[in-house]
Amino acid sequence: MIKTFDKYFIKLFFKKIVLICLIFFSLTFILTLFEEITFFSDSSESEFHLPFMITLLNVPSTLLELIPFIVLISTQLFFVEIIKKKENELIKINRLDNFYLIKLLAFCSFLFGIIIITIYYPVSSKLKFFYFDIKNIYSEDSKYLKHYRGNGLWIKDEIDDNIYIINASSDNKDRFLKNVFITKFDKNFNIIQSISSKKADISSNEWIIENPIIFRDNKQTQLEENIRLTSHFNFDKINKTFRDLNSLNLFELMNLKRENELLGYSSQEVDLHFLRIISLPVYLSIMVIISAIIMLNIKRDKPYIFHVLLGILLSVIIYYINNIFNIFGLTDKIPIYLSVFFPIIFLSIVSTIGLVRINEK
Repeated sequence: MIKTFDKYFIKLFFKKIVLICLIFFSLTFILTLFEEITFFSDSSESEFHLPFMITLLNVPSTLLELIPFIVLISTQLFFVEIIKKKENELIKINRLDNFYLIKLLAFCSFLFGIIIITIYYPVSSKLKFFYFDIKNIYSEDSKYLKHYRGNGLWIKDEIDDNIYIINASSDNKDRFLKNVFITKFDKNFNIIQSISSKKADISSNEWIIENPIIFRDNKQTQLEENIRLTSHFNFDKINKTFRDLNSLNLFELMNLKRENELLGYSSQEVDLHFLRIISLPVYLSIMVIISAIIMLNIKRDKPYIFHVLLGILLSVIIYYINNIFNIFGLTDKIPIYLSVFFPIIFLSIVSTIGLVRINEK
Protein backbone atom coordinates (compact mmCIF):
# COMPACT_ATOMS: atom_id res chain seq x y z
CA MET A 1 0.00 0.00 0.00
CA ILE A 2 2.81 2.38 0.84
CA LYS A 3 4.53 1.68 -2.49
CA THR A 4 1.29 2.51 -4.30
CA PHE A 5 1.11 5.79 -2.40
CA ASP A 6 4.73 6.51 -3.27
CA LYS A 7 4.17 6.01 -6.98
CA TYR A 8 1.02 8.10 -6.98
CA PHE A 9 2.49 11.05 -5.06
CA ILE A 10 5.78 11.01 -7.00
CA LYS A 11 3.91 10.99 -10.31
CA LEU A 12 1.63 13.82 -9.17
CA PHE A 13 4.58 15.89 -7.92
CA PHE A 14 6.54 15.61 -11.16
CA LYS A 15 3.40 16.35 -13.18
CA LYS A 16 3.14 19.65 -11.34
CA ILE A 17 6.83 20.39 -11.98
CA VAL A 18 6.45 19.72 -15.71
CA LEU A 19 3.32 21.90 -15.85
CA ILE A 20 4.97 24.86 -14.08
CA CYS A 21 8.15 24.43 -16.17
CA LEU A 22 6.09 24.69 -19.36
CA ILE A 23 4.31 27.81 -18.09
CA PHE A 24 7.56 29.50 -17.06
CA PHE A 25 9.25 28.44 -20.31
CA SER A 26 6.43 29.99 -22.37
CA LEU A 27 6.45 33.24 -20.41
CA THR A 28 10.24 33.51 -20.52
CA PHE A 29 10.26 32.75 -24.25
CA ILE A 30 7.73 35.49 -25.02
CA LEU A 31 9.49 38.12 -22.90
CA THR A 32 12.95 37.23 -24.26
CA LEU A 33 11.71 37.12 -27.86
CA PHE A 34 10.72 40.80 -27.78
CA GLU A 35 14.20 41.69 -26.56
CA GLU A 36 15.86 39.66 -29.36
CA ILE A 37 13.57 41.11 -32.03
CA THR A 38 14.61 44.59 -30.88
CA PHE A 39 18.27 43.57 -31.01
CA PHE A 40 18.06 42.22 -34.57
CA SER A 41 15.85 45.02 -35.87
CA ASP A 42 18.96 47.22 -36.16
CA SER A 43 20.79 44.65 -38.28
CA SER A 44 20.12 44.54 -42.02
CA GLU A 45 21.98 41.23 -42.35
CA SER A 46 19.89 39.24 -39.88
CA GLU A 47 17.37 36.66 -41.03
CA PHE A 48 13.76 36.41 -39.91
CA HIS A 49 14.20 33.18 -37.95
CA LEU A 50 17.22 34.35 -35.92
CA PRO A 51 15.33 36.01 -33.01
CA PHE A 52 13.28 32.83 -32.52
CA MET A 53 16.32 30.57 -32.76
CA ILE A 54 18.53 32.40 -30.29
CA THR A 55 15.60 32.87 -27.91
CA LEU A 56 15.29 29.08 -27.82
CA LEU A 57 19.03 28.90 -27.13
CA ASN A 58 18.82 31.41 -24.27
CA VAL A 59 15.62 30.39 -22.46
CA PRO A 60 16.93 27.11 -20.90
CA SER A 61 19.71 29.02 -19.12
CA THR A 62 17.28 31.70 -17.94
CA LEU A 63 14.90 29.01 -16.73
CA LEU A 64 17.67 27.54 -14.60
CA GLU A 65 17.56 30.64 -12.37
CA LEU A 66 13.85 30.05 -11.83
CA ILE A 67 14.09 26.37 -10.83
CA PRO A 68 13.72 27.05 -7.05
CA PHE A 69 10.54 29.06 -7.70
CA ILE A 70 9.26 26.34 -10.03
CA VAL A 71 9.79 23.64 -7.40
CA LEU A 72 8.18 25.73 -4.66
CA ILE A 73 5.06 26.55 -6.71
CA SER A 74 4.84 22.93 -7.89
CA THR A 75 4.91 21.76 -4.27
CA GLN A 76 2.16 24.18 -3.33
CA LEU A 77 -0.07 23.06 -6.20
CA PHE A 78 0.63 19.46 -5.21
CA PHE A 79 -0.66 20.07 -1.68
CA VAL A 80 -3.63 22.09 -2.91
CA GLU A 81 -4.73 19.10 -4.98
CA ILE A 82 -4.27 16.42 -2.32
CA ILE A 83 -5.92 18.57 0.37
CA LYS A 84 -8.91 19.29 -1.89
CA LYS A 85 -9.27 15.59 -2.62
CA LYS A 86 -8.63 14.82 1.06
CA GLU A 87 -5.86 12.42 0.04
CA ASN A 88 -3.77 13.61 2.96
CA GLU A 89 -6.37 11.96 5.22
CA LEU A 90 -5.50 8.61 3.64
CA ILE A 91 -1.95 9.01 4.90
CA LYS A 92 -3.20 9.32 8.47
CA ILE A 93 -5.59 6.40 8.02
CA ASN A 94 -2.65 4.22 7.03
CA ARG A 95 -0.86 5.26 10.22
CA LEU A 96 1.63 7.49 8.43
CA ASP A 97 2.47 11.03 9.46
CA ASN A 98 3.01 14.33 7.62
CA PHE A 99 6.74 13.78 7.79
CA TYR A 100 6.34 10.75 5.49
CA LEU A 101 4.96 12.87 2.64
CA ILE A 102 7.43 15.72 3.14
CA LYS A 103 10.34 13.29 3.21
CA LEU A 104 9.13 11.73 -0.05
CA LEU A 105 8.83 15.10 -1.81
CA ALA A 106 12.16 16.32 -0.45
CA PHE A 107 13.83 13.21 -1.83
CA CYS A 108 12.14 13.75 -5.22
CA SER A 109 13.28 17.38 -5.34
CA PHE A 110 16.83 16.35 -4.39
CA LEU A 111 16.78 13.82 -7.23
CA PHE A 112 15.40 16.51 -9.54
CA GLY A 113 18.32 18.76 -8.54
CA ILE A 114 20.80 15.99 -9.40
CA ILE A 115 19.18 15.67 -12.84
CA ILE A 116 19.46 19.44 -13.30
CA ILE A 117 23.20 19.38 -12.48
CA THR A 118 24.16 16.29 -14.47
CA ILE A 119 21.91 16.57 -17.53
CA TYR A 120 20.05 19.87 -17.81
CA TYR A 121 22.85 22.28 -16.87
CA PRO A 122 25.47 20.88 -19.33
CA VAL A 123 22.89 21.18 -22.14
CA SER A 124 21.73 24.68 -21.15
CA SER A 125 25.33 25.93 -20.80
CA LYS A 126 26.16 24.64 -24.29
CA LEU A 127 23.09 26.32 -25.72
CA LYS A 128 24.06 29.53 -23.91
CA PHE A 129 27.51 29.31 -25.49
CA PHE A 130 25.95 29.05 -28.96
CA TYR A 131 23.66 31.95 -28.03
CA PHE A 132 26.60 34.25 -27.29
CA ASP A 133 28.45 32.98 -30.33
CA ILE A 134 25.61 34.05 -32.62
CA LYS A 135 25.01 37.33 -30.78
CA ASN A 136 28.67 38.28 -31.12
CA ILE A 137 28.44 37.93 -34.89
CA TYR A 138 25.73 40.59 -35.04
CA SER A 139 26.90 42.72 -32.12
CA GLU A 140 29.07 45.80 -32.51
CA ASP A 141 30.68 44.93 -29.19
CA SER A 142 32.33 41.89 -30.76
CA LYS A 143 35.34 44.04 -31.69
CA TYR A 144 36.14 44.28 -27.97
CA LEU A 145 37.49 40.86 -27.11
CA LYS A 146 39.45 39.38 -24.25
CA HIS A 147 40.87 35.89 -24.04
CA TYR A 148 43.12 33.87 -21.78
CA ARG A 149 45.74 31.57 -23.24
CA GLY A 150 48.53 29.53 -21.74
CA ASN A 151 50.95 32.38 -22.44
CA GLY A 152 48.95 35.01 -20.58
CA LEU A 153 46.19 37.51 -21.13
CA TRP A 154 45.29 38.58 -24.66
CA ILE A 155 43.18 41.65 -25.39
CA LYS A 156 41.94 43.11 -28.63
CA ASP A 157 40.93 46.76 -28.45
CA GLU A 158 39.94 49.37 -31.03
CA ILE A 159 40.52 53.09 -30.52
CA ASP A 160 40.14 55.78 -33.22
CA ASP A 161 40.39 53.36 -36.16
CA ASN A 162 43.51 51.82 -34.67
CA ILE A 163 43.58 48.23 -33.44
CA TYR A 164 45.60 47.19 -30.40
CA ILE A 165 46.62 43.61 -29.65
CA ILE A 166 47.82 43.37 -26.07
CA ASN A 167 49.59 40.48 -24.40
CA ALA A 168 50.50 40.55 -20.72
CA SER A 169 50.59 38.69 -17.46
CA SER A 170 48.98 40.31 -14.44
CA ASP A 171 49.53 41.39 -10.88
CA ASN A 172 46.11 41.21 -9.26
CA LYS A 173 47.09 42.82 -5.95
CA ASP A 174 48.46 46.11 -7.28
CA ARG A 175 46.09 46.66 -10.23
CA PHE A 176 48.99 46.44 -12.68
CA LEU A 177 49.73 44.40 -15.76
CA LYS A 178 53.30 43.21 -16.06
CA ASN A 179 55.41 42.11 -19.03
CA VAL A 180 53.16 44.05 -21.38
CA PHE A 181 53.57 43.91 -25.15
CA ILE A 182 51.25 46.08 -27.26
CA THR A 183 51.10 46.01 -31.05
CA LYS A 184 49.31 48.87 -32.75
CA PHE A 185 47.73 48.34 -36.20
CA ASP A 186 45.87 50.62 -38.58
CA LYS A 187 42.40 49.64 -39.81
CA ASN A 188 43.99 47.57 -42.60
CA PHE A 189 46.06 45.64 -40.04
CA ASN A 190 49.35 47.25 -41.04
CA ILE A 191 51.69 47.47 -38.05
CA ILE A 192 52.25 51.04 -36.89
CA GLN A 193 54.36 50.37 -33.81
CA SER A 194 54.91 48.04 -30.88
CA ILE A 195 55.33 48.91 -27.22
CA SER A 196 57.04 46.79 -24.60
CA SER A 197 57.01 47.49 -20.87
CA LYS A 198 57.68 45.69 -17.63
CA LYS A 199 54.69 47.30 -15.97
CA ALA A 200 51.46 49.15 -16.82
CA ASP A 201 48.98 50.77 -14.44
CA ILE A 202 45.45 49.84 -15.58
CA SER A 203 43.47 51.32 -12.69
CA SER A 204 41.50 53.47 -15.11
CA ASN A 205 40.73 53.50 -18.82
CA GLU A 206 43.84 55.61 -19.35
CA TRP A 207 46.70 53.19 -18.90
CA ILE A 208 50.07 54.41 -17.68
CA ILE A 209 52.85 52.50 -19.47
CA GLU A 210 56.01 52.73 -17.40
CA ASN A 211 59.40 53.26 -19.10
CA PRO A 212 58.32 51.70 -22.37
CA ILE A 213 60.45 50.52 -25.28
CA ILE A 214 59.00 51.69 -28.61
CA PHE A 215 59.55 49.63 -31.77
CA ARG A 216 58.82 51.67 -34.92
CA ASP A 217 60.25 51.69 -38.45
CA ASN A 218 62.81 49.06 -37.49
CA LYS A 219 64.07 51.31 -34.70
CA GLN A 220 64.03 50.71 -30.97
CA THR A 221 63.66 53.61 -28.56
CA GLN A 222 63.87 53.37 -24.77
CA LEU A 223 61.80 56.09 -23.08
CA GLU A 224 62.61 57.27 -19.57
CA GLU A 225 59.19 58.83 -19.03
CA ASN A 226 55.83 57.08 -18.83
CA ILE A 227 53.31 57.22 -21.66
CA ARG A 228 49.52 57.04 -21.55
CA LEU A 229 47.27 54.77 -23.58
CA THR A 230 43.50 55.14 -23.75
CA SER A 231 41.64 51.84 -23.65
CA HIS A 232 38.12 50.46 -23.35
CA PHE A 233 39.52 48.27 -20.61
CA ASN A 234 40.49 48.92 -17.03
CA PHE A 235 41.39 46.60 -14.16
CA ASP A 236 37.79 45.90 -13.16
CA LYS A 237 36.70 45.10 -16.68
CA ILE A 238 39.67 42.85 -17.35
CA ASN A 239 39.17 41.10 -14.02
CA LYS A 240 35.76 39.86 -15.13
CA THR A 241 35.44 37.24 -17.78
CA PHE A 242 33.37 38.31 -20.75
CA ARG A 243 31.88 34.87 -21.11
CA ASP A 244 28.73 34.50 -19.09
CA LEU A 245 29.37 31.82 -16.48
CA ASN A 246 26.08 30.20 -17.42
CA SER A 247 27.69 29.29 -20.75
CA LEU A 248 30.33 27.19 -18.99
CA ASN A 249 29.76 23.64 -17.79
CA LEU A 250 31.14 22.46 -14.45
CA PHE A 251 34.42 21.22 -15.93
CA GLU A 252 34.94 24.50 -17.81
CA LEU A 253 34.23 26.42 -14.60
CA MET A 254 36.94 24.45 -12.80
CA ASN A 255 39.37 25.11 -15.66
CA LEU A 256 38.54 28.82 -15.62
CA LYS A 257 39.17 28.90 -11.88
CA ARG A 258 42.63 27.35 -12.38
CA GLU A 259 43.46 29.78 -15.22
CA ASN A 260 42.39 32.78 -13.14
CA GLU A 261 44.53 31.63 -10.23
CA LEU A 262 47.55 31.09 -12.50
CA LEU A 263 47.13 34.59 -13.93
CA GLY A 264 46.56 36.14 -10.52
CA TYR A 265 42.94 37.07 -11.14
CA SER A 266 40.10 36.67 -8.69
CA SER A 267 38.13 33.43 -9.02
CA GLN A 268 35.46 34.38 -6.49
CA GLU A 269 32.72 34.84 -9.08
CA VAL A 270 33.54 31.45 -10.59
CA ASP A 271 33.60 29.82 -7.13
CA LEU A 272 30.25 31.37 -6.28
CA HIS A 273 28.61 30.19 -9.48
CA PHE A 274 30.07 26.69 -9.11
CA LEU A 275 28.94 26.34 -5.49
CA ARG A 276 25.45 27.60 -6.27
CA ILE A 277 25.08 24.96 -8.97
CA ILE A 278 26.30 22.01 -6.91
CA SER A 279 24.23 23.06 -3.87
CA LEU A 280 21.03 23.17 -5.94
CA PRO A 281 19.69 19.72 -4.87
CA VAL A 282 19.86 20.66 -1.18
CA TYR A 283 18.37 24.08 -1.88
CA LEU A 284 15.44 22.54 -3.77
CA SER A 285 14.78 20.10 -0.94
CA ILE A 286 14.62 22.99 1.52
CA MET A 287 12.22 24.90 -0.74
CA VAL A 288 9.95 21.84 -0.80
CA ILE A 289 10.02 21.56 3.00
CA ILE A 290 9.23 25.25 3.46
CA SER A 291 6.38 25.03 0.95
CA ALA A 292 5.01 21.90 2.66
CA ILE A 293 5.12 23.55 6.09
CA ILE A 294 3.10 26.49 4.75
CA MET A 295 0.52 24.34 2.96
CA LEU A 296 0.03 21.88 5.83
CA ASN A 297 -0.81 24.82 8.07
CA ILE A 298 -3.79 25.77 5.93
CA LYS A 299 -6.73 26.96 7.97
CA ARG A 300 -10.27 26.58 6.76
CA ASP A 301 -11.07 30.27 7.19
CA LYS A 302 -8.37 31.28 4.69
CA PRO A 303 -8.37 30.46 0.95
CA TYR A 304 -5.63 28.37 -0.65
CA ILE A 305 -4.42 31.34 -2.68
CA PHE A 306 -3.39 33.08 0.54
CA HIS A 307 -0.95 30.30 1.40
CA VAL A 308 0.30 30.07 -2.20
CA LEU A 309 1.03 33.80 -2.26
CA LEU A 310 2.68 33.54 1.16
CA GLY A 311 4.96 30.80 -0.19
CA ILE A 312 5.87 32.88 -3.24
CA LEU A 313 6.57 35.90 -1.01
CA LEU A 314 8.85 33.81 1.22
CA SER A 315 10.69 32.43 -1.83
CA VAL A 316 11.32 35.98 -3.06
CA ILE A 317 12.64 36.96 0.38
CA ILE A 318 14.90 33.89 0.42
CA TYR A 319 16.12 34.79 -3.08
CA TYR A 320 17.14 38.28 -1.99
CA ILE A 321 18.73 37.02 1.22
CA ASN A 322 20.82 34.62 -0.89
CA ASN A 323 21.83 37.48 -3.18
CA ILE A 324 22.84 39.66 -0.24
CA PHE A 325 25.08 36.92 1.15
CA ASN A 326 26.51 36.32 -2.34
CA ILE A 327 27.41 40.01 -2.56
CA PHE A 328 29.08 39.79 0.86
CA GLY A 329 31.13 36.89 -0.46
CA LEU A 330 32.15 38.65 -3.68
CA THR A 331 33.18 41.77 -1.75
CA ASP A 332 35.28 39.76 0.75
CA LYS A 333 33.00 40.59 3.67
CA ILE A 334 32.65 36.87 4.37
CA PRO A 335 34.28 33.75 2.86
CA ILE A 336 32.75 32.71 -0.45
CA TYR A 337 31.81 29.25 0.87
CA LEU A 338 29.98 30.81 3.81
CA SER A 339 28.09 33.17 1.47
CA VAL A 340 26.57 30.15 -0.29
CA PHE A 341 26.09 27.66 2.54
CA PHE A 342 25.11 29.90 5.48
CA PRO A 343 21.63 30.67 4.06
CA ILE A 344 21.17 26.95 3.33
CA ILE A 345 22.21 25.97 6.87
CA PHE A 346 19.95 28.64 8.39
CA LEU A 347 16.98 27.56 6.26
CA SER A 348 17.68 23.92 7.16
CA ILE A 349 17.43 24.76 10.87
CA VAL A 350 14.19 26.71 10.34
CA SER A 351 12.79 23.85 8.24
CA THR A 352 13.69 21.28 10.90
CA ILE A 353 11.85 23.28 13.56
CA GLY A 354 8.85 23.54 11.24
CA LEU A 355 8.94 19.80 10.53
CA VAL A 356 8.84 18.97 14.23
CA ARG A 357 5.76 21.14 14.71
CA ILE A 358 4.05 19.76 11.60
CA ASN A 359 4.64 16.17 12.63
CA GLU A 360 2.92 16.82 15.95
CA LYS A 361 -0.33 17.65 14.16
